[in-house]
Amino acid sequence: MNIGFIGVGSMGSLLIDAFVATKALDPSQITVSNRTFAKAVSLAVRHPGLNAVPSNAEAASGRDIIFLCVKPHEYKKVIDEIRPALQPNQLLVSITSPVLLNQLEDCLPCKIAKVIPSITNFVHEGATLCMFGTRVEPSDRNRLLDLLSSISDPLEIDERHTRIVSDLSSCGPAFMAFVLQKFIDAAVEEAGIDRTQATAIASVMLHGTGKLLTEGNMTPEQLQQRVAVPGGITAKALTLLHKELDDVFNGVVRATHAKYEEDLIVVHDLLYGKEVNDT
Repeated sequence: MNIGFIGVGSMGSLLIDAFVATKALDPSQITVSNRTFAKAVSLAVRHPGLNAVPSNAEAASGRDIIFLCVKPHEYKKVIDEIRPALQPNQLLVSITSPVLLNQLEDCLPCKIAKVIPSITNFVHEGATLCMFGTRVEPSDRNRLLDLLSSISDPLEIDERHTRIVSDLSSCGPAFMAFVLQKFIDAAVEEAGIDRTQATAIASVMLHGTGKLLTEGNMTPEQLQQRVAVPGGITAKALTLLHKELDDVFNGVVRATHAKYEEDLIVVHDLLYGKEVNDT
């Protein structure tokens, strides 16, 4: 299996590192290109045998699967570059949520899928969200799911739910890390505990909590009930959290959805010929 990666920024390089670490792919099976070629070369140095090429068309040509890992405003340029190199039997996998499957099928002759990775895939955990275009055959689907299962739990979702599921799976680690950071900050400021020690304790706490919610089969509500004795310290603190955080995450979801809607318009206008100011 030959895999091409176009774009080796934060998420593109993370996927490559994870695939190589799990031995799902040998570096010799991977060809990469990037707008800044030096980044592709650096990745080839990190993974001897990996092939860095200067053009996106070369990264796409002849590959079984091509991962397209570029920002929304770069899609039109990249698609125009790779279109002549693509064949109907190839599978192109976009990792950019506001680029829709039907838009890519309109623009390209190959099979199309979309995957939303998570930073948790770096430690071979968490989900990758998977969507498939109309041309994808069962064998294509199974090959991609098998590859992704080496670094994650691949979950098929309806493209209509891309944004909210991405909030939970892909943005969620940053949101939870922010909450944990604020908890650590408060512990340091209010009690004088060493920050390194507080961070270590809080981090393993979060790791254990995740296991209770997955391997322990607890729901978030059940976990709170098990910890919070009526009238106790945890229950008192939870009462405060209920009051202070009321509707906070509703606002978070509204904010991510508003940005997503903006990005949808930008991508549509770029792909279908309207000029967009890149701000």
